[in-house]
Amino acid sequence: MFEMDKLDKNAGLKNEDPTSSERKQDHIVLAFKSRITQKDIDQRFYYEPLLAAHPKGWENLVPFDFLGKKVKVPLWVSSMTGGTEWARVINQNLARACAEFGMGLGLGSCRSLLYADDTFADFDVRPIIGDDLPLFANLGIAQVEQLLKQGALGRIDAMLDKLRADGLIVHVNPFQEWLQPEGDRFSKPPIETIEALLDKAGYPIVVKEVGQGFGMKSLEALLKLPLAAIDFGASGGTNFAMLELLRSDEEKMNAYLPLSRVGHSAEEMVDMCNELVGRLGDAVECRQVIISGGVADFLDGHYLLSKLTLPAVYGQASAFLKHARGDYEQLQRFVAQQLEGLALAKAYLTPKV
Repeated sequence: MFEMDKLDKNAGLKNEDPTSSERKQDHIVLAFKSRITQKDIDQRFYYEPLLAAHPKGWENLVPFDFLGKKVKVPLWVSSMTGGTEWARVINQNLARACAEFGMGLGLGSCRSLLYADDTFADFDVRPIIGDDLPLFANLGIAQVEQLLKQGALGRIDAMLDKLRADGLIVHVNPFQEWLQPEGDRFSKPPIETIEALLDKAGYPIVVKEVGQGFGMKSLEALLKLPLAAIDFGASGGTNFAMLELLRSDEEKMNAYLPLSRVGHSAEEMVDMCNELVGRLGDAVECRQVIISGGVADFLDGHYLLSKLTLPAVYGQASAFLKHARGDYEQLQRFVAQQLEGLALAKAYLTPKV
């Protein structure tokens, strides 16, 4: 005993653990509650506990170029809202988080800004996010088709200038428009509208779905275009076809409910994308992706980013929305925890890809 005390003293070590008794008691009480079964284990990763020290924090994540600017983390704030009583607080909180953590931001539908400035304050977040991070405006494919038909694409240029946005996200949503009581009807296939916009636009364009994703042929068509990125908008998260059904009557809900259950998961789209990139080779012109739709947390993000062969970020919408409607500090804690979790996952988890 004397020798051990002497050793501790000489080594500068303290044989003290003031919380030991309380902690051990917790272990006894919680041991059975903390058991998990084989079916609870996340089988997507090899866990390697020997090969890294604890990360110092999310700041250790490596910055990289995305959509023409440098982002600090591979997390994208996906398009959400505008023109509602909550929109200003939500968008300002999200822009503040982007500025603090180095994320890119896609605004919600900016349709109202094409013809008036009444809701401009809801979207005016460039002063908050700063000039160094990507900020993209958002319009539906139906609005783009109408503006092309009217020869009025200058309205998009004016909107982007007003917002000081880096480019435009075009969301493609045929099922949502069909099911929406106020919905528009497409007179042309969306791919034709996108190609016509690319011919005339002088700004980067991202194309996204709104909760059901893209199938193989649609993905192939998009990968062959000079888009800035493809945003999956995959099935598994917020589904705008279902959202519109919930706004409708019971008869319409019963008739069209099966449409809301059609789509592609983010993982399926990653697999399709990898297959197409390998098959198309030099014909691939779009070489950046936003993996979104059903990406619940940093483990999903880490796994999908590791699996995709194209440069990518992963996007979340509803998870941010849940925390962005109140005090900024709540959103700040959520983002910090997600990014610290991602740093921890990158240190100790190797995806089985």
